[in-house]
Amino acid sequence: MTSFFTRRDFLLGAGAVTGALSVRDLALSAQVSSKAPESKLAMPGLYRGRVVEVYHPGSIVNGQYQAEPVMQMMQRGMKELTGMDWADAWRQFVTPGEVVGVKLNPVGGKLCCSAPEVVRAIIHGLNAAGIPNQDIVAYDRYRKQFLDVGFDKWLPEGVRWMWAAEDFELVQQSIEGYDPDHYMDMALTLPGYDVTNLTARRSYAAQFITKKVDKLINLCLLKDHQSAGITMALKNLSHGLVNNVNRSHPTPTMNTCGAFIPAVVSMPVIRNKAVLHIMDGIKGLYHGGPGARPQFVWEQKTMWFATDPVAMDRVGWRVLDQKRVSVGMAKLEEAKPDQFSTYLNRQTEHVEIAGALGLGEFALEKIRLRKVTLRG
Repeated sequence: MTSFFTRRDFLLGAGAVTGALSVRDLALSAQVSSKAPESKLAMPGLYRGRVVEVYHPGSIVNGQYQAEPVMQMMQRGMKELTGMDWADAWRQFVTPGEVVGVKLNPVGGKLCCSAPEVVRAIIHGLNAAGIPNQDIVAYDRYRKQFLDVGFDKWLPEGVRWMWAAEDFELVQQSIEGYDPDHYMDMALTLPGYDVTNLTARRSYAAQFITKKVDKLINLCLLKDHQSAGITMALKNLSHGLVNNVNRSHPTPTMNTCGAFIPAVVSMPVIRNKAVLHIMDGIKGLYHGGPGARPQFVWEQKTMWFATDPVAMDRVGWRVLDQKRVSVGMAKLEEAKPDQFSTYLNRQTEHVEIAGALGLGEFALEKIRLRKVTLRG
């Protein structure tokens, strides 16, 4: 789509940063230029409002993930989500001949990041559906972070890996590695940048998602985030697949993650290609995120499965709140800044706004949560 902005649009945009527009209004006013084939798999996917939770007490022992229990969790989770056996469950989402990406997450460092045992179980499922290793691509946005946690060292032979940029930077307006034909335009910039500067007000999608893969498996983590409140299915996509993301939370008081996250995930090239969301909550982070400190990491020994990222995040949000309350902390939306989490207000509302934009089901009474406990 081609769009243009009037003087009124610019004034509204400038007002959004200072509070004249609500966070939801800002999300709804975002402009998107992106195309991808429509599909019944597009968010919220085949199973709107359905979330499967699988707990296994043996999934982690002495701080180490256990491959066989993790595989059991993956197999049961996919069966409960789809009603099908292993290979057929995966065939609902991918087709031989397609290139399939797996979005990893290294931001928590080695204390809380995508685990080899979980990634290998996903690759096993893709193989069972007829996707060979050479048609599987593991991805994170920053090459340096990918290497720092050692993802490249344990990926199965033949699986490729990609990135969009070398490393994190504050400005993030280089479009090398990104696609100028796919962007989200929002009247929001970093301080000091003119809102009429198109590069400053746009976030471009990585070539990985626009040109390199046909489908995406979103492997997210059960994590706290001091500006967004949580960083699970939605934020793993919004801040991992486009550039110029720091404008969404450059300071503890200039925080618009509530609008930015759903606006980015609404881009057709993301919404239509991210067909399955798997959340690794075998370990979780309940405070101080997105970077992980050992005192806030705990073992939940659980994984979640969904095609609906809003419903998944709603369930995960409740789990984080329960953990925080159990250790004497405030719920996320009531939390105040401290030495580990400095943002004035955590914008968990990004999940609700994503629901309002049609990305999934937010209302708890409409979410069908299936809980499974495995033994072994």
